[in-house]
Amino acid sequence: MKKLAWWKILCIVLLFYTLIGGFLFDVPRREIFNETIRNLYFHVTMWFSMIIIFGVSVYNAIRYLKHNNPIYDYYASEAAKMGIVFGVMGLLTGMMWARFTWYMADGGYWSGDPKQNMTVIGLLIYLAYFVLRGSLTDDQQKARISAVYNIFAFSALIPLLYILPRMVASLHPGSAENSFDIYNNINVRMRMVFYPAVIGWTLLGWWIVTLRVRLIKAHQRFIDKEYEQELVKS
Repeated sequence: MKKLAWWKILCIVLLFYTLIGGFLFDVPRREIFNETIRNLYFHVTMWFSMIIIFGVSVYNAIRYLKHNNPIYDYYASEAAKMGIVFGVMGLLTGMMWARFTWYMADGGYWSGDPKQNMTVIGLLIYLAYFVLRGSLTDDQQKARISAVYNIFAFSALIPLLYILPRMVASLHPGSAENSFDIYNNINVRMRMVFYPAVIGWTLLGWWIVTLRVRLIKAHQRFIDKEYEQELVKS
């Protein structure tokens, strides 16, 4: 039986630690947030993991353009999928958090906040990446064109999520009308859970990406073997 790699064991340990610490450790009583501040370990860490995984995706896209090796295209596309998953999870946990802090009066989950809107736009840009891939039949053309688009998508994501929302009125901390930055005002105990959570979720995302790539490679080997058998028969 093959042993788990050290980083996979670390991933499991960190996620268990995150779940235990996230729900059981003491948290500071901040105005408005109260106990909901625990969502910092899940909502915000999803965004960090999303950006890191998207960064891995664009890195492999650049490597494909340089080396023309399909394995880099596999990693680029699968990492992009995982990044979207983290993005959706971050959006959903953010909506739940907003419901119990900002929108308790009307019971809503969505206010059209700039951060929310920009997140949806960013995710749609990445979904278009897969629409583009699905519209191309030639594998090399698909890999090359989507690699270029991947670079564009990542370049657009950063200002959409971290620059534009800070320049306009927003309920999110750090915006033009809300100078309080919750992320820079968390205490040491919260940081001891927050940073391991970022690492744990990111490692989980990378673990899933590697499993997906292994499946693609196995499927490709199966197709190649069938093709060789057909050639022998003919």
